[in-house]
Amino acid sequence: MTAREAVAVAHPNIALIKYWGKRDEHLVLPFNDSLSLTLDVFPTTTKVRLDPHADADQVVMDGAIARGEVLRRTTAFLDLVRELAGRRERAVVETRNTVPVGAGLASSASGFAALALAAAHAYGLTLDAAQLSRLARRGSGSAARSVFGGFVVWHAGDPDAPDPDHTSYAEPVTDARLDASLVAVVLDAGPKAVSSREAMRRTVATSPLYRRWVTDSHADLARMRTALRDGDMACVGEIAERNALGMHATMETARPAVRYLTTASATVLDEVRRLRREGVGAWATMDAGPNVKVLCASADAEQVAARMREVTGVPVVVARSGPGARLETVTS
Repeated sequence: MTAREAVAVAHPNIALIKYWGKRDEHLVLPFNDSLSLTLDVFPTTTKVRLDPHADADQVVMDGAIARGEVLRRTTAFLDLVRELAGRRERAVVETRNTVPVGAGLASSASGFAALALAAAHAYGLTLDAAQLSRLARRGSGSAARSVFGGFVVWHAGDPDAPDPDHTSYAEPVTDARLDASLVAVVLDAGPKAVSSREAMRRTVATSPLYRRWVTDSHADLARMRTALRDGDMACVGEIAERNALGMHATMETARPAVRYLTTASATVLDEVRRLRREGVGAWATMDAGPNVKVLCASADAEQVAARMREVTGVPVVVARSGPGARLETVTS
């Protein structure tokens, strides 16, 4: 059989209404809907090449042979693709990240969105956008959103549906009227001491605040959809900051507690509030890690970035609305 290969590119997304916690670990089904902005920075490029003569998958990440958890997760995902395609060939996966891995900057979102698109084409699957989003979700929940560009909503799905997997996918928010940017303050690009997966499990199982945060997130998302449609940056920012701080509160009340925020994170949060007092519209959001992303109007992004550089002395990246995952090449 002739070997096939495909190359795909995807960008990370940052959630404004967070995904935190799974109601189904195997299918990667979340407890609540989430809403994100796909960025135009930090793309991941992934090539999947079928090798009919290999007896195992091989994964090369940023030029190094991957082993351990990275290899395990990639092979498990390829097994799913092979099952859907009715194929058996093993594959060589080569991926290059421009986002720091494991630092709370959504590397798994771009990584599995790119892998889903490349693997689907390499194995000959024909998927529509919703099907591709569902497939990417099985690798990493947030990857469901990186299939699309701009503002994206990920539906948690109906837990009582005959096939809950079919009801959980992402789609673009087509009525958003907001020119927003995210200023990423990269305080620590190293891997986290506690993985997002472990932190989610611990939070869901032990935090007394978690269920209330999920309930509040449903209301937050409904209000944010309205604010996006109205082009109300202040409302979007206030909801995003509150939702992120609430998520971190659930982690910090887990047992044992998970604390990602550092003294440097607090310094950035204080500076964001100072900017608002000075009349600059800026609101913070944070994922599972110490790094802070500052949401603002695109017209204010360079001013916000300059202040963050001045205060922290660390790398600061201005990210604007970015594209969805795209296929670069397919070779038969």
